[in-house]
Formats: sequence, structure tokens, C-alpha cells
Amino acid sequence: MKIYTKTGDEGMTSLVGGERVSKTHIRVESYGTVDELNSQIGLLSAYMDQLLPEDDSDVQLLESIQNHLFVIGSYLATNQEKRELKEKAILTPGALEQLEKGIDRIQETIPPFRAFLLPSGGVAASQAHVCRTVCRRAERTVLRLNQEAEIDKLVKKYINRLSDYLFVLARRLNIVAGKEEKKWNISCR
Repeated sequence: MKIYTKTGDEGMTSLVGGERVSKTHIRVESYGTVDELNSQIGLLSAYMDQLLPEDDSDVQLLESIQNHLFVIGSYLATNQEKRELKEKAILTPGALEQLEKGIDRIQETIPPFRAFLLPSGGVAASQAHVCRTVCRRAERTVLRLNQEAEIDKLVKKYINRLSDYLFVLARRLNIVAGKEEKKWNISCR
């Protein structure tokens, strides 16, 4: 299979099922932002490989998250008004439960959250913060798409919860790396 097809040279692309839309369409923007998030999580995973053992539960959870993001991307790339959703594009409730358990597990091991934190610290924690902000942008984009086409509540919940997970993961990674969390200096005006 050729990597280039030349079919997108004029700014159009195909959704699942072949429907052609502009590359600027909100549906393309939504799954494209989820894809960007997935790539940023791949970089986070590479940084975590240097910090944590391979059998660490968060290292394993990140791989699962990346797979779930592919499911979400496939879901978002399907215009369900014109094409039936494929089984591989359906997120299961277990995906959300897995994220929530990850959040709860980390929260048991880190100090309580008492102030706004600067997105900083070690390389892995800083990358987790980048992932968190890209995740929030993906969520906003999916919610804009939701104004045109109904989006599964589970997909919206998953993306929202994922940014929470990435926040607590950043905090954990700073602790593991021995980096101090920097609190927002409100008096900086």
C-alpha cells in the first residue's frame, strides 16, 4: 500500500466509509486532535520508560489509553448519519473505569492538592502537563462537534477524565523524579 494517495492534495479527506469532507471540518479537527494527544502520550511514555520500571501500572495504563484513543478516533471519524459504527469504534465502560481506578490509585500516594501548580518539574511530568492541555483542547473540539452530531456520553466522559488522570500522573512523576511541585505565586502581579 502506498503511503501517499494524492487524494488529499486539494484539502479534502475521507471519513470512515468514504464520505469526503474538508480537512478543516470539525469532525476531522476532533479526531486529529485526539491523534495529536495520542502522539504526545507516546512521547510521555518514552520519558516514563527512563523513570519507571516496565511493569509499573502507569506505564501499562498509558499503552491502554493509547489504544482507547484509537477507538475514540475511529468513533469520531465515523459520521453515524451516513455510516453504521463499527464494533472496533465503540468505547466500553471498562475503559472509563480503568482510568478512574488509575486516578484513585495515584491519589492515594501523593499529597493532597492544595494550590494551583505550575506545569513544570521533571521532563516526564512536564510532558504529562503538555498531554493534559492537549487533552483539554481535544475535549473542547469534541464538544464543538457535539453541537453538530451527538457524541456518545462515554467518549466525552473518557476525555474529561483522561485530563484528570494526566494531572495526577504529572504530580506522581515529579515525586518519583524527586522534583518539587511549584505552586502558582499569586503575588506575581
